[in-house]
Amino acid sequence: MNIVLLGAPGSGKGTQASLITEKYGLPHISTGDMFRENIREKTPLGVLAQSYIDKGQLVPDDVTVKMVAERLSRDDCKKGFLLDGFPRTLSQAQALEKIVKVTCVLDIDVPLEKLLGRLTGRRCCEKCGESFHVSVIGNTEICPKCGGRLYTRADDNEATVQSRLDVYVSQTASLIDYYKEKGVLRRVNGDAPVNEVFAEAEKAMGI
Repeated sequence: MNIVLLGAPGSGKGTQASLITEKYGLPHISTGDMFRENIREKTPLGVLAQSYIDKGQLVPDDVTVKMVAERLSRDDCKKGFLLDGFPRTLSQAQALEKIVKVTCVLDIDVPLEKLLGRLTGRRCCEKCGESFHVSVIGNTEICPKCGGRLYTRADDNEATVQSRLDVYVSQTASLIDYYKEKGVLRRVNGDAPVNEVFAEAEKAMGI
């Protein structure tokens, strides 16, 4: 199973990634984690990536693709993997195709208006870092887990969230079409309880 996981911010993609990798023993390859590992270990690619980040520039595709290729060449990926956060663009998808054959693309699909509500209603605890939603905890400012103070992340305001969602939609539209043409795209209804989404994802993967 060589799986690519797609899903907008707030879609529950991270939760589904954890469930899939835990049950099936697949390595969860997040580009964010991959960048941090390379930068922390000061690999040649990490040093190169850091040089762009330090200038406030986006890391070029060719550097990201090389990192992904190196990660996918490791032994733990021989029986499959779950890619999260890559590819983000059509050119990255085409580059990935030259490295490995993707067998399934799971798109965790949630209506944009629901995502807006999910993200703007999120509250985080300063003390323990846990996240909650106002639909569950109400308008309290006290963390139900540890008693710390809850706050709204700066990037969870409505204007910023809408911008993040717009960028995601514009970036992934060509990806959706690309993988649909290849016959590997599987849409999963993400607007359901976590266990139902997971059951549908398993069915979509043909497991």
